[in-house]
This record gives sequence, C-alpha cells and structure tokens, in this order.
Amino acid sequence: MNWLPRKRALVPVDFSDKSFTAVDVARDLVEQAADIHVVHVLQELSAMEPSEVWRTIDEETRIRHATKALIDRLEEDGAGDVSASVFVGDPARRLATLASEENFDLIVLTSHGRTGFQRLMLGSVAERLVRLAHCPVIVLRD
Repeated sequence: MNWLPRKRALVPVDFSDKSFTAVDVARDLVEQAADIHVVHVLQELSAMEPSEVWRTIDEETRIRHATKALIDRLEEDGAGDVSASVFVGDPARRLATLASEENFDLIVLTSHGRTGFQRLMLGSVAERLVRLAHCPVIVLRD
C-alpha cells in the first residue's frame, strides 16, 4: 500500500538532471502516470534582454522550444506517458496557482540545497512553493 496515496501530482523541473528524479518519485506515489503533470516555468524576460530589444524571440517561441525540449527529455528518460507543459512567470507563484486551479493533490520537486548568501540572493523556489501551495509539497534533497 502506498504510504501517501494521491491521485494527481505536479512535478516542477528546471532541466537539471536532479530535478527529473522527482518524476520517478511521483510515479511511485501516484497510481497512473497519466495523472502526473511535469511543468517548467520560464522566467519573464527583462525589458533590456537583447531578444526583447530586437524582438527576435517572443514568449510563444520560447514556450514552444522549451516544451519540445521537455517532452524530448521525458521520452528519453522513459517517462513519455506523463503530461508536460511550460509557462512563463514567477515559478513559485505560477506553480502554486496551477496546483490550486487544476486540483493537484501533491507537488513533488527537488531542492538545490543552496545556503547562505546564494540562497539569500537567488531565493528558494521550493521554500516559497511550500508556503504558497494549497496541497502537500514533497521537497527532495540529496
């Protein structure tokens, strides 16, 4: 029997190898792989970003390329049976909103384990998501 039976899981990834381990954990916690949704959230581009200034790339193109890369990576890892999507925005806020709107029972993600100055400057998506999410969040660490 599963120690934490859940029907639907949201799995945020940042394309690091470590972040994709959360997909395997989610597969152990959810009965059907089709109920796992893997998500990548792109940061909004700064107004001074060269691609913004020269209008060489737009959000639609960024989302399309990231979605293809995400699906290719999942298929390469043998997880092509999960759903995947890409959004733009503040990662923690966007993920918490998605989890709430789509009624996910669980969020599974990895933490980079940054401490001190790095954590202060970069913030922690995992920490913010734990505070913002309406459902349980499992944060995997080394």
